[in-house]
Amino acid sequence: MLEIKDMKLLAALARHRHFARAAAASGISQPAFSARIRKIEASFGLPLVRRGNKFQGFSREGEVLLKWCRKILADVEGMRQEMEMSKGALGGKLVIGAVPTALPYAALLSGRLREVHPDLAIEIRSLTSSKIGLGLDDYSLDAGLTYVGAENIGDKLLLEPIYEETYVLVASKALAPRAAGHATWAEAAALPLCLLTRDMRNRQLIDAAFEAVGLNPSPVMETDDFTAALAQVASGTAAMIAPRWLSENVFAGRDSIHLELTDPVVAHSIGLVTHLQDPVLPAIAALRDAIRSLS
Repeated sequence: MLEIKDMKLLAALARHRHFARAAAASGISQPAFSARIRKIEASFGLPLVRRGNKFQGFSREGEVLLKWCRKILADVEGMRQEMEMSKGALGGKLVIGAVPTALPYAALLSGRLREVHPDLAIEIRSLTSSKIGLGLDDYSLDAGLTYVGAENIGDKLLLEPIYEETYVLVASKALAPRAAGHATWAEAAALPLCLLTRDMRNRQLIDAAFEAVGLNPSPVMETDDFTAALAQVASGTAAMIAPRWLSENVFAGRDSIHLELTDPVVAHSIGLVTHLQDPVLPAIAALRDAIRSLS
């Protein structure tokens, strides 16, 4: 039977994907780390790690074991948090995956959560909706902020709507069709657009909105980072379509025009996705409290 420290070593190797870095993060030498991994393999009589000149990943059996290790470690963390809560404190770490459009909300949520629980460390990862589903499935994530109706949200996960995402055209004064008010999707399609890449759920929803009015614009630039899109808008060479919440909270005060997109008005729900489990991880219960406080 694996010990908890063995499970932590496997999780560290998966996180760092490098023997030396995983060993350093685990506080042991690389030879000792490698020997421990081989001992785990010997105990199962199976190769768990694919090796070459460097770490190449886990074998199929290794991936199965890693998933169970992460699940057990999550339960151990939940137990530890419950014990700390009995002393009036919540510590540990909470890992949240967020689609790019929800990152500003995730940051605001993190701040609100740490106001109440300053000892809780929070890690926010920018991920596609599909990778959030995979991260929850293999227990590398504790929670996700993603689109309601997103793929890879199985029956072992709980998805709770948080807010509605509507869309705004953000453009320089030179490109914007008018200085204030609204813009149609047809007017947006006529502009040089910088959009997220096609693997992003936000881009798929925007493409569907254009398709609904018989349009198929070709963007002049694609990116997986809204910061790069914002730089294009600031340079005056492209416009972008951003969620209204992002426009109001991140792009506010910048030298650009923000026009609400109509004809049609498009809205999609962003939700919190977590493991469907009992007892609930104390950090997840605290996260839900923070969401309610922001509503």
